Amino acid sequence: MSEVTATAIRLEDGLSLWGGMDPSTGVVIDPHHPQHGARLTGRVVVMPSGRGSSSSASVLAEAVRAQTAPAAIILGEPDLILSIGSAVAEELYGRSCPIIVAPEVVASIVDGETIRIRADGSVVREAKG
Repeated sequence: MSEVTATAIRLEDGLSLWGGMDPSTGVVIDPHHPQHGARLTGRVVVMPSGRGSSSSASVLAEAVRAQTAPAAIILGEPDLILSIGSAVAEELYGRSCPIIVAPEVVASIVDGETIRIRADGSVVREAKG
């Protein structure tokens, strides 16, 4: 995994990418999600968990192909489906969306904060200034 630095977008609820994110635009399309309309492209998406649907793997892989995927995803709990989507994208397109499980930082990351994910998977909150 290569290092990623991007602005965080903190999702209040988990998001199923299948029906929840448009892979052609990277926008949250689930009308019931609190961040409906938010663009995830190039952001570090921080959320408590994924939410269902094995098809989320294919949506994430397609977003990576279309270059509309998040820069990375930080989860409060593991989500095998999202990890599979990232792995498939790496295999097919030579690019991926790093998936990090870091429950100790999920609750404290602020929307708009700059986050760096090191190659070893550690999460660094960049100081402002």
